Amino acid sequence: MSEVLQLWLPILATAILIFVASHLIHIVFKWHNSDYKKFANEDAVRDAIRAGSPAPGQYVLPHCLDMKEMQGEAMMKKYVDGPIAFVTVRKSGPPTMSAALTFWFLFSLVIAAIAACLALSAYGLKGDAHDAGHLVGMISLLAYGGGSVLQGIWMGKPWASVAKEVFDGVIYATISALSFMWLWPH
Repeated sequence: MSEVLQLWLPILATAILIFVASHLIHIVFKWHNSDYKKFANEDAVRDAIRAGSPAPGQYVLPHCLDMKEMQGEAMMKKYVDGPIAFVTVRKSGPPTMSAALTFWFLFSLVIAAIAACLALSAYGLKGDAHDAGHLVGMISLLAYGGGSVLQGIWMGKPWASVAKEVFDGVIYATISALSFMWLWPH
């Protein structure tokens, strides 16, 4: 544990730099804005969802409980007729970013700490900074980019959106790798 504490500086620096890069991606460059479409009948869709009073959670259209039900004629008709959708319903109220930003920063800290532990385990504190940073970068790429690929495969997320998120992951992984190469104890 004391060896991991010696890596607090690259862990913290990585999380801060990723937080800044994320800000630039989403607030300055805004390359994800085109990933989200608006329903032509947004108010009618909102009214229909509100009429069902759904609790916050994840929903799927059409909904079926198992593969046997999915093969039924009525369910197949629903799939053919469409739409097929995965919907996340959040708690109503004005949007606040503070909690999400806090969790994003903590998530980045956890990813950096786990990557640091794995690099420490593989190379030790006396190990080559370049090798340690390279491993941290690869682990970070899986953490930041891998989930988007799964969303593309299983949830039908558009591949153009997945590609942008994987590119974000490449940026975060590069930041992670370079931070650890630069700040790895010598």
